[in-house]
Amino acid sequence: MKQKIVIQMHLTCEKCRSKAMKVASVAYGVSSVAIEGEDKSQVVVVGDGVDAVKLTSSLRKKVGCASLISVEKVKPKVDTGKDKVTIVPCQTSCYQNPQVYVCESVSDQYSSGCSIM
Repeated sequence: MKQKIVIQMHLTCEKCRSKAMKVASVAYGVSSVAIEGEDKSQVVVVGDGVDAVKLTSSLRKKVGCASLISVEKVKPKVDTGKDKVTIVPCQTSCYQNPQVYVCESVSDQYSSGCSIM
């Protein structure tokens, strides 16, 4: 069962946001991490089997003040069939000719060994 966890944090700088995302991303079962909110102070974690309390306490220990706002189930997306792509097989026979490169070493039997002259 996938769940969406929202954790409120005091993230004042980009370094704090980056550290919070790193800590949240290594937790067991996490599939995605995002920073949301008007002042970018909410860490949103989506995953399967994520322990929200352990994640919040880990963020609190390693980053700073963190409080659990909500835990909710993620609704599965309904496939409407509008985005389906149909693959049409090629009607003509398509062959790709292999390219062959021939490399020959060029040696001049009359050279004196000096390449400057």
